[in-house]
Amino acid sequence: MSSVQEIQDAILNLPPQDREALRHWLDDTEEETPEMLAAIDAGLSSLRKKGVIPLEDVRQNIASWATKSV
Repeated sequence: MSSVQEIQDAILNLPPQDREALRHWLDDTEEETPEMLAAIDAGLSSLRKKGVIPLEDVRQNIASWATKSV
């Protein structure tokens, strides 16, 4: 068994509150890459330019949006 597999098995055996604490710790230790920061900047720029879609519009259109091919 690989060490990664052992870690995965151990994580699955943790109580929910410990898994949540581990999740937060991993999020806090993640380094922001230039690509990640560029993607965030692009998303924020798009949001400023295009605005948001109201939740009710999303609910009404999600099925048709999800089935469109690019």
